[in-house]
Parts: sequence; structure tokens; C-alpha cells
Amino acid sequence: MPLDKDVLTTGEVAKICNVAPRTVSKWFDSGQLKGYRIPGSKDRRIPVAELYRFMKEHHIPMDGITSGSTRVLIVDGEQEIADALSRVLTEQTSYEVRAATTGFQAGLECERFRPHVVLIDIHLGDSDAKMITNLIRSSGAMQMTRIIAMSGKLTDGQAQGLRAAGYDGFLKKPFQVRQVVESIENVTSLAA
Repeated sequence: MPLDKDVLTTGEVAKICNVAPRTVSKWFDSGQLKGYRIPGSKDRRIPVAELYRFMKEHHIPMDGITSGSTRVLIVDGEQEIADALSRVLTEQTSYEVRAATTGFQAGLECERFRPHVVLIDIHLGDSDAKMITNLIRSSGAMQMTRIIAMSGKLTDGQAQGLRAAGYDGFLKKPFQVRQVVESIENVTSLAA
């Protein structure tokens, strides 16, 4: 069940966590899983960010969240690169792929598309790549989004420092499609 919503029902949470809906209700009623009740009803709603926190804290496997096709957002200032990478990934994988060429466009796509993985050229603009990374890291709804930096200009030593800057992986340009797919698979398996 890919997560496109901000808030889930107890039934949806039960499917993701592979438990009975009554178990989710018990977690909610005991205060372990935070959320809210629909006014005038007994129905409960759980924010996705809260579900991520709860699943991590209790070591519940995340594979129920990322089943379905992996959503990949490509952010590269060069339209030709963004288009080519998008076309190849769409043709050769089952990923759902979108591309953006500016920081503003990438921000909009993050909100609408809720990508599982963002491939971003870190030389996008003066501060665009950092801004997008910070936006994703500070968003409760995108806690599980993985970010892979792309660059043809960094040394291996500089590339190692990217993890501290909030990136989950690195691709050195030029790269082969196989390397891109391996990077995406590596960072999405970290989510589990």
C-alpha cells in the first residue's frame, strides 16, 4: 500500500503493520500510537508521520509501506539529463518516475508526488539542492523519502561527506542505469 495520504484509518494501519484492526485500536487507546478521533464518531485517524515513528520505535518492518511501485523524482538542472534518465527508468523498471529541473518545481513535485526516492544533482543551483534536502528532512510526511546526490564534480572524499549533509546515497556522473537502479534499491532497503 503506497502512502499517498497524510492520515490513515485503523484498517489501513492494520494492513501496513500486518495486524488486526483491533490491535491498532488498542495501540491508539493506550496512547502508544497517537492520532485523533473523528468528532461525533468512534473512528480513529493516524497521521502518517506518527505511524512512521511508531513503526521505527517498535521495529515493525516497513515493507507494508513501500509495496506498490517505487516513486522516483529526478531533479537535474539539465533538461536533457532529466528527460533521458526519466525515460530509461520508466522503460527499464517498474518505478513511477517524474522529473524536475528547478528547485521550485522539485518542491511542488515533492508535495504532490510524495516520492520514495529523490535523485538530485547537488549542483542544481546556488542553494536549491540544500533547500530541497532540508525541505524533505523537515517534512513529517516525507520521513521515509531517501535522497541520492548526483555529481560529476565531487572527489571521493567530498562524496563521503554527503551522508552528514542529509543524503542517503551518491552517484558519480556519468553513470549507467544499472548503477542508478542499484542505488535506488540500496536506499529503499534501508527504509525497512
